[in-house]
Amino acid sequence: MSISDRVIAIIAEQAVLEPSDVTPESSLEDLGIDSLGLVESIFAIEEEFDISIPFNANEPTASDFDISNVKAIIAGIEKLVAEKV
Repeated sequence: MSISDRVIAIIAEQAVLEPSDVTPESSLEDLGIDSLGLVESIFAIEEEFDISIPFNANEPTASDFDISNVKAIIAGIEKLVAEKV
């Protein structure tokens, strides 16, 4: 599975949706993911890829990590994974 597929699977699981229901343009709000679901998604992604996402749950908008939509999240994770190597 690609990074993109794995991230979509995690987000879909948090949103209780099928991965096919998650598009790159979907925002987490569109998918029904609230702040707790966002934190759980971040933890699951960090665990899946063994990375640390620069995200502060108390101040989500103050983070350098773009969570505006699924595509932005995937791009950020791909960058973090590439930097890890």
